Amino acid sequence: MRNLLFAFCLLFSDVAFCQSPDRPAWAERGNIYEVNVRQYTSEGTFNAFARHLDRLHAMGVETLWFMPINPISHADRKGSLGSYYAVADYTAVNPEFGTLADFKRLVKAAHDHGMKVLIDWVPNHSGADNRWLREHPDFYVKDSTGKAAVPYDWTDTRQLNYANPVLRDSMIAAMKYWITETDIDGFRCDVAWNVPGDFWSACIAQLRQLKPIFMLAEGDKSYLPKSGFDAVYPWALFHKMVEVARGERPAFSLDSVLHEYDTAYPDRTLELYFTSNHDENSSNGADYATFPGPAHAPFAVFTQTMPRGIPLIYSGQEEPVLRAIKFFDKDTIAFHAYGRAAFYKTLLALRHRNAALDADASFEKLSPAGDSSVYAFVRKKAGKTVVVLLNFSGQPRSFHPGQAVWGRATNVFTGKRETIDQGAILLEPWGYKVYEY
Repeated sequence: MRNLLFAFCLLFSDVAFCQSPDRPAWAERGNIYEVNVRQYTSEGTFNAFARHLDRLHAMGVETLWFMPINPISHADRKGSLGSYYAVADYTAVNPEFGTLADFKRLVKAAHDHGMKVLIDWVPNHSGADNRWLREHPDFYVKDSTGKAAVPYDWTDTRQLNYANPVLRDSMIAAMKYWITETDIDGFRCDVAWNVPGDFWSACIAQLRQLKPIFMLAEGDKSYLPKSGFDAVYPWALFHKMVEVARGERPAFSLDSVLHEYDTAYPDRTLELYFTSNHDENSSNGADYATFPGPAHAPFAVFTQTMPRGIPLIYSGQEEPVLRAIKFFDKDTIAFHAYGRAAFYKTLLALRHRNAALDADASFEKLSPAGDSSVYAFVRKKAGKTVVVLLNFSGQPRSFHPGQAVWGRATNVFTGKRETIDQGAILLEPWGYKVYEY
């Protein structure tokens, strides 16, 4: 099966790509919050989630990304409720969540709060009983027996065939439907890395004739931003972050991955920085497992302050949820303390007000004097300066700032004015300091 899919992808690998137009201005210093509607409330509905809009807006959330809202296939379903990513109908709403009218009201309510809305789109494969299997069997790649092929081990799905131009047109039409019918602001595209680049070039160009939408690709292949995506998944960087958190690699090893991205992607490509998302949480545990205990905090600061970044917060991280959330069955998030909400609010407010954290603001590493656990840098733009000091270890560290950052600055997390000079700055185990000049 892997060979079949590989050959299918190679068919479309030698194509000419076009650079995407400028991304929407609201993404320049934005952030994204991933919504797991099923698990967010006991009801698991759009209407129940809407009660959290005031709270999320107050925390500083600017863009809501909803995991797929389409009906889920029953054939070969996994668990009691199935995977969001086994879509039964691309132009319908999962009745588990409510109605189309409910979703339209939710989008309007989000817009009234000044928020943008993305929906998760699943273009690589459909569910195992999607109506297209009956109506358009030629929309699918066939296996050796002539049946619709199963991609990888995703047995509840079937592989779509982008060699078929009618499938391409139908997929674009379905995406247009959600823009025109519900006024969403963009898409997060699942397994975007296994869909041909020339399809994305044509698709995104057509969608942007309707609205200046934001396009996020789940994938890190270099052809994705070249074919129109505004942002990609920096998976290699995430995995390097995990290695650093485990003490397997020094902090400066992150730079090699960042350099690779600078080389591979167009200058204005955004990278979705995260310490968790639905894939990582369900497969490998909450961020407090991936980045054990207090190790989560400096890496979360890292995701919020790096250049060309758009940070992601997953449902429940502000609580924080310390467990893996079930993927195929009901598993309600118990919100009650919001113990990390103030932490995220501080970072999101800093991003909102300070141009030094714009995607294109300058970035300069600060030398940690040979300490392989400290990651320090300065961001600058339009007369604004932000200095970030991170201790990626469980031992206390001292950092001696260079003269370039000496002066009076505000400690973002304490709100106090401090003098930065030749004296050492103490970083507690897994500690972090962010200064605003």
